Amino acid sequence: MKKILLVDDEPNILMSLEYTFKKNNFEVYVARDGQEALDILQKQQPDIIILDIMMPLVDGYETLRQIKKEEKLQHCKVIFLSAKNKEKDIEKGLALGADLYVLKPFSIKKLVEQVHELL
Repeated sequence: MKKILLVDDEPNILMSLEYTFKKNNFEVYVARDGQEALDILQKQQPDIIILDIMMPLVDGYETLRQIKKEEKLQHCKVIFLSAKNKEKDIEKGLALGADLYVLKPFSIKKLVEQVHELL
């Protein structure tokens, strides 16, 4: 079973993503901010991480920087899921090492397809 970590401070997005990925046979981990995500990543090594950018405590950019420093997480695919739609924001996300940058609002069905393609 593939593991996925969902990181977003918006409860409705987390709930719908968690439900959808569980239905798609993923083992799902949920974090409400970047710090909680980094804490989970000390114990778990997901195959893919869906990461919001604008969050309290530690934002998505900094979370990704920390992920990329961890040898044991190098295999993790990372998708930014964000309302930050300026070209410079997207370029920054991809330059930091994100495999994909998906804009909110988004299609859950399409996101699931993109996750399967990355894996």
